[in-house]
Amino acid sequence: MRLENKVILISGSATGIGKAIAKCCVTEGARVIIHGLEADLAAEVVAELGADKAVAHVEDLTNEGCPQRLVDLALSTYGQLDAVVNNAAMVSQGNIHTTDAAFFMKMMSVNALAPFLLTKAALPALTKTHGSVLNIGSVNAYSGEPNLLPYSISKGALMTLTRNLGDTLMRENGVRVNQINPGWVLTENEAKRKREHGLREDWYTDLPKVYAPAGRILWPEEIAAAAIFWLADESGPISGQVMDLEQHPFIGRNPPKDTSTIPSK
Repeated sequence: MRLENKVILISGSATGIGKAIAKCCVTEGARVIIHGLEADLAAEVVAELGADKAVAHVEDLTNEGCPQRLVDLALSTYGQLDAVVNNAAMVSQGNIHTTDAAFFMKMMSVNALAPFLLTKAALPALTKTHGSVLNIGSVNAYSGEPNLLPYSISKGALMTLTRNLGDTLMRENGVRVNQINPGWVLTENEAKRKREHGLREDWYTDLPKVYAPAGRILWPEEIAAAAIFWLADESGPISGQVMDLEQHPFIGRNPPKDTSTIPSK
């Protein structure tokens, strides 16, 4: 039980990667705070994990005071907080021609500012437990796809936040801050987006090797398995680190120039 007696707050955990992390945390002995925007989905996760192992809070993370309300829920329910997983994210397409100021600021608010504010709200509790923060980024942080410009910028900002606080908070508070950058993951929302783009229902079963050398993309459970290492004591004092989780070297990779096999992404 690698997380026995730990209390972990996971934003955006009613679906996808966050839900997979929550389930894995409970399997490893933790109690969790589930967060999301959909009350029915959050309730389903709590029912699956058990009311003695999970409690939910449904609210837009960018609402004023929401981060503190999440922290307060953890403390009032379980009496402590050992880790925060900043997983909630807005994923929408946009480039320099289609992105206006309001859309850009919304993306930054959800994907970069909210993790900062949740970490800040949790810091006093995490200092008491010598806890940790795990940010869930994206390999798009390094430059991103042409039509994911604001999203990629926001994930680049999150990566800088991780490296900066990973140094500062370890020295000043004994709190570790690390990040994992998932590649292409088959979440419920990703499947929905691809269907909305006109792809067939089983689009993920026949992907070009240039995008999925293994013949498939990643499962949320595989990202969750990696998250446990950073939340567990076995990762020791390691802080300020970013781990990419993709099935090919994302940086410096030069795929074939034949574009006929590129799917609509």
